[in-house]
Amino acid sequence: MNQQPFTSRRAPIYQDIPDEKWNDWRWQLSNRLNSVEDFENVLKLTDSERKALNSQGLFRVDITPYFASLINPDDPNDPIRRQVIPTAGEISPFTGMMEDSLAEDRHSPVPGLVHRYPDRVLMLVTTQCASYCRYCTRSRIVGDPSATFTRKEFDQQIEYLKKTPQVRDVLLSGGDPLTMAPRLLEELLTRLREIPHIEIVRIGSRVPVFMPMRVTDELCDMLQKFHPLWLNIHVNHPNEITAELAQACDKLSRAGVPLGNQSVLLAGINDCVHVQRKLVQDLVRMRVRPYYLYQCDLVEGAGHFRTPVAKGIEIIEGLRGHTSGFAVPTFVVDAPGGGGKIPLGPNYLVSMSDHKIVLRNYEGYITTYEEPIQYQPHDPKTCSFCQEKRVEAGQSGVFGLLDSEDMFIKPEGFDDLHNRGGGAHRLRADENKWKPLGIGSGEE
Repeated sequence: MNQQPFTSRRAPIYQDIPDEKWNDWRWQLSNRLNSVEDFENVLKLTDSERKALNSQGLFRVDITPYFASLINPDDPNDPIRRQVIPTAGEISPFTGMMEDSLAEDRHSPVPGLVHRYPDRVLMLVTTQCASYCRYCTRSRIVGDPSATFTRKEFDQQIEYLKKTPQVRDVLLSGGDPLTMAPRLLEELLTRLREIPHIEIVRIGSRVPVFMPMRVTDELCDMLQKFHPLWLNIHVNHPNEITAELAQACDKLSRAGVPLGNQSVLLAGINDCVHVQRKLVQDLVRMRVRPYYLYQCDLVEGAGHFRTPVAKGIEIIEGLRGHTSGFAVPTFVVDAPGGGGKIPLGPNYLVSMSDHKIVLRNYEGYITTYEEPIQYQPHDPKTCSFCQEKRVEAGQSGVFGLLDSEDMFIKPEGFDDLHNRGGGAHRLRADENKWKPLGIGSGEE
């Protein structure tokens, strides 16, 4: 049985644009919609949309002609429209709103680099995107056309990474790295690959969704020089999945780039298990694995997008067992205040004792599992991997994970980390895990 093919769509106003222009990502960037006049060429604005577009100080509006063409012009509640065209809801404050809800600035040892987790960092490389999501977590810094990261700041980021050997995984984000000048992106990837302890490089990008024509053969040829390199895209609704996006993902996959997807749970857009099931199944058809489903962050202008956390748990329960296991994303709340991602899901563990646990499955079927009477646990004293980690910890000055005392970790030459709350972390021997300074501990 053949699958229904993904379709393409082009708004009537663009029908006469030659294909060579339409498929040129630079033309798409140069012809983005951002004014009342622009949008009225594609659809009829609602009073709420018109009010928002005429408001001062609104988060930047820019939409590629390709993505605008996916909007149903006759539906004011179109799920793509609501993601990118502002409404009066952005003007209304809400309880819990925070300027920097994830405390990224507090965990930034140098400009543009966030070190919250022990072995990986977030590297913000641009403030620009192909289009702008109305619920953007980084709306406080993203979208200013006059703002960008300087070469000096890139040098500081690279220098920090060179002096921080516990970092093995770097995620490039922003803004969107795939909007950068191709030569600059290649230069940054080259510099990262020259650092011996950087094992994994990841890119977070919505460009393949907003502007799939950016995924050229030249881009794929460049990216595959830097393996292992991973890329996460950002699709929230099945209507965003087109023949063009499928082709872009196919090119990336053939270049050896593993693909994942990160979605945000949005009220009235994808807060429905049937929408989510269609989304994840269409994603895996394109060889894109659903990775995270995020609870909407507490950012300015996003209050009308928020759902109860229970809705996300309900959706995961409606996916688990009803579709392929690898198609079920992890539902997470990115904890306000910088606590990191906290996974949430249905409770399938009903009860437990010293010899038995009671479980339920996705259908509500109750069963028991007998625990072993005798269990010989892993012995870290005879484990070569544990001993190797002890040596590595000693060499890098990190003792808290294996010894009784807590130690601060900061690379040489970055003595202001503790004061800024940046990349400095404290290892907790009693918890056997990293704990960011000052997060939920009452410590300073």
